[in-house]
Amino acid sequence: MISSFLMTSASDSSRELHQFDLTDVSRMVQQKVVSPIELTQACLDRIDRLNPEVNAFITVTAESALDEARTAEIEISRGEWRGPLHGIPLAVKDLVDIAGVRTTAASAVLNNNVPGRDAEVVRRLKAAGAVMLGKLNLHEFAYGGSGTIGHYGPARNPWNTAHITGGSSSGSAAAVAAQLCYGTIGTDTAGSIRLPAACCGIVGLKPSYGLVSTRGVIPLSWTLDHVGPMARTAADAALMLQVIASYDASDICSQKFPPVHYPSALEEPTAALRLGVPQDFWSTIDAEIEQAAKQALATLAEITAGTQEIALSAENDYTVVRCEPYVYHQRYLPAHADEYDPETLRRIRTGTDITAIQYVEKYRDLLRMRRDVLQLFNQVDLIITPTCPLLPPSFAELEAEPQDLRPKELLMLRNTRPFNVFGLPAISLCCGFSASGLPIGLQITGAPGAEGMVLALAHAYQRETDWHKRNPLNG
Repeated sequence: MISSFLMTSASDSSRELHQFDLTDVSRMVQQKVVSPIELTQACLDRIDRLNPEVNAFITVTAESALDEARTAEIEISRGEWRGPLHGIPLAVKDLVDIAGVRTTAASAVLNNNVPGRDAEVVRRLKAAGAVMLGKLNLHEFAYGGSGTIGHYGPARNPWNTAHITGGSSSGSAAAVAAQLCYGTIGTDTAGSIRLPAACCGIVGLKPSYGLVSTRGVIPLSWTLDHVGPMARTAADAALMLQVIASYDASDICSQKFPPVHYPSALEEPTAALRLGVPQDFWSTIDAEIEQAAKQALATLAEITAGTQEIALSAENDYTVVRCEPYVYHQRYLPAHADEYDPETLRRIRTGTDITAIQYVEKYRDLLRMRRDVLQLFNQVDLIITPTCPLLPPSFAELEAEPQDLRPKELLMLRNTRPFNVFGLPAISLCCGFSASGLPIGLQITGAPGAEGMVLALAHAYQRETDWHKRNPLNG
């Protein structure tokens, strides 16, 4: 090993490795205060101990992770440090291909699916020296916001395992909240990064549409899918985004954006930022969420140019997101229909009767909305909303009334889905807790390519508050 586990200050001396965030351990690895092997073994030990309860991981790649950690340690010892993610244990949602590791999408349909090459986002993480711990649980084929449906059972909320994590990146959020790793990759079609981030009290960033490659990621809806980081802090998310955000000429959904150094953007001043508050997104929300979000809004108003009400809504139409999954799943349905969960199969088949005319008309409407929303940013710089109108329901509550599962999911996704339609960057971060101890999320949204500004305000808020410093073990 490079060194034994030495802490940099007396205040750190009582902390275990899993308690440090990505930014902390990155600095410690660079300074050779701690070894990538020590970090990886600490995560694997914690996974062994806690994953049976939270069910965040579907596949743990312990042997290859330790091999990658040994390689990173050798490289760093020779002065070949690749950057902030070098030697840092991460994990990816089990829609994202890692060569030689099965990608299941939490479905029996793909139980034995082993890809031959890495997804582009994984290729970039590996090139940065990250250690891949394995594949994370999700709502089957990402087709749901509850995280309750999947071949390997649901992930459970580390704050209270009787409650859901939200979906579809359920295991990704649970793994970060339970401190099983230092960051994860999720996907987001209607809120599937931000909703579980809110439910689990972590940071989840949905980038601008096309900023991060989706090549090698099993799609739900090509038009609405986004790939992004989930971590403990805005600073951690910035380090991950810096690695994965890049134009991919082989991905037809990829777009070119002006280059930004996201870790530096964190320190940009926020005093001149104009914040927009769309009232439609603040209506019909849980009273505890409203109180916490309004307190957060007051804090943000003090460190910016203030807030103003804005008019913003999105067409409540699901034609595109019903049609595209139906098209994708034609490759499996003829031979494997009986291997899907019945509810997933029902959702996929809602696209059966959509005509070409209906799809093209609604797709053109979506493109028009993505253009029209840009005018809003002449008035404001960022948009502030609660992430989710509801606190995370319990499994018992959802199981008692199964007919209400889809309507409840759609309500939970009400505040996140529009920003997939618009293709805008949006982040969820913790802004408080309910009386029962469940996390509450705040959402910050910007113009296309404004991830730096979104991260800067999220980072500024986390400097003003300490919600992100809580974890399920210390409250």
